[in-house]
Amino acid sequence: MILFNPKLHNRKHADEKTQKMMQAVIDYFETKGLKSIKKDWHDKTWNYEFVKFMKDNQVMATLMTPAGYGAEDSRWDTYRNSVFAEISAFYGITYWYTYQVSMLGLGPIWMGSNEEIKHKTAKLLQDGEVFAFGLSEKEHGADIYSSDMMLYPQEDGTYKANGDKYYIGNGNECAIASTFGKVAGTDDYVFFAANSKHPQYECVKNTVNEQNYVAEYVLHDYPITDADIMERGPKAWDNMLNTINVCKFNLGWGAIGMATHSFYEAIDHAANRNVYGKYVTDFPHVKRLFTDSYTRLVAMKVFSERAIDYMRSAKADDRRYLLYNPMVKMKVTTQGEEVINMLWDIIAAKGFEAEPFFEIAAHEIRMLPKLEGTVHVNMALIVKFMNNFLFNPAEFPKVPKRDDVANDDFLFDQGPTAGLSKVQFHDYNLAYKNVDLPNVNVFKEQIESFKKYLVEATPDKAQARDIDYLLVLGEIFCLVPYGQLILEAREFWPELDDDLIEEIFDFMIRDFSRHATTLFTKPSNTDKQREMALAMIKAPAANPERFNKIWTEQVYSLKGQYKMRDQD
Repeated sequence: MILFNPKLHNRKHADEKTQKMMQAVIDYFETKGLKSIKKDWHDKTWNYEFVKFMKDNQVMATLMTPAGYGAEDSRWDTYRNSVFAEISAFYGITYWYTYQVSMLGLGPIWMGSNEEIKHKTAKLLQDGEVFAFGLSEKEHGADIYSSDMMLYPQEDGTYKANGDKYYIGNGNECAIASTFGKVAGTDDYVFFAANSKHPQYECVKNTVNEQNYVAEYVLHDYPITDADIMERGPKAWDNMLNTINVCKFNLGWGAIGMATHSFYEAIDHAANRNVYGKYVTDFPHVKRLFTDSYTRLVAMKVFSERAIDYMRSAKADDRRYLLYNPMVKMKVTTQGEEVINMLWDIIAAKGFEAEPFFEIAAHEIRMLPKLEGTVHVNMALIVKFMNNFLFNPAEFPKVPKRDDVANDDFLFDQGPTAGLSKVQFHDYNLAYKNVDLPNVNVFKEQIESFKKYLVEATPDKAQARDIDYLLVLGEIFCLVPYGQLILEAREFWPELDDDLIEEIFDFMIRDFSRHATTLFTKPSNTDKQREMALAMIKAPAANPERFNKIWTEQVYSLKGQYKMRDQD
């Protein structure tokens, strides 16, 4: 079974400590029950209770202390961090978000050169504290070059920090807000530590009407010494971007968790609801919507898990993770939205009701594509890899499954963030060439048509500067590595049999055709470009028997497999 089921806890870990801790997290939520989760959500109660649970069970300290700090067996392990992200989001973004923004706050600390603050942070994690990432500002939004937060040097060698930060998760309760700014009178960027309980730290408000606390905070002559500075100069800038590289990976897992819970709820509702003399699940369009949402959810899961392997195996001369990572953030989260939309079309008005979990997911799934860089920002990043990925492969050793007990050292020493267009990849054809299945073969034809378009109808300089034009090219391109990693994952997921792969590529062919249609309609196209865009539009190979098999054995069979306590 590929999808997470709390009743089975079917993700296994190499060490007993992690296995027990993840089970304790599941038990906490299952004991809390849906009614309590929904009451807290409706009342917008910040999750002090869950933070206390994490302290009592050393969850944050276990997951987010790299080797060499904290407990003897501490490690930063992307595999188990992703498991926790999936589990916590399965019960709601609030629980995931506290962990997510703490991880962001911890990134500049562990990547920095200040050993004193690292050891202090390890102790704070053991004490159950949470953290924040003070990057964005109200006036500048995503324009991170234009920070107004300033450190003003004093005669005694200390500094006074002045400025404001906006949209900062955990800004109400953080032991350390890793605050990004500049040293006044210089061009130096800087990361320094601020404490939310300090009298010169003003937590102005929660900027959102949510259960999460997403703060605006202001520093008023906040005293800073060298002991509070994590990094200064160009490396502070690199550490900021590299922190986002590490942490935006969790957003895809947040979408997977929420969409999985919603799927169980939707299939139970539809399978037990009789209208017009039929159960809802007897209608052909409902079977298609459920099968599409299921196969999309499976694809999200196996792609993201395979991407973990590239994250954990990365090194200075192998930065392939820089493509797969923003795809988990951008592609997987938008697929999560699509799954929720399909399920909502099935359950209709039920999706608005106050008691089910679905109300949470329908509202919160929209957040994930818009955090840690918008879809557009991440797509612009992804497009930089397109030429080398499609036309200039290199040779790399095969990346194994990485669920082993190891510290992900490279994530805290990623180096300079420049040179993305020089990153190379192994030949994607290696994953496709040995798969001879009807839909996979159609998809391979679409890839070749896309490559032919890029070579023979290359976008001109104006089109290359047109973000709207590039975005649709990026959507098409993303499907290629998306399918690649799904096919690579077959080695580790015996459940990915030929029938399931064919149903996954059924929707991928349709998505490819949809994006090609959008490309065809762009007003700046030449006749040649329109002609070659049309060549990418293809239909999947129809196979009603295969569809019915997947529907019966894998989709409908999930009816009654999971139901949270207190769920009516």
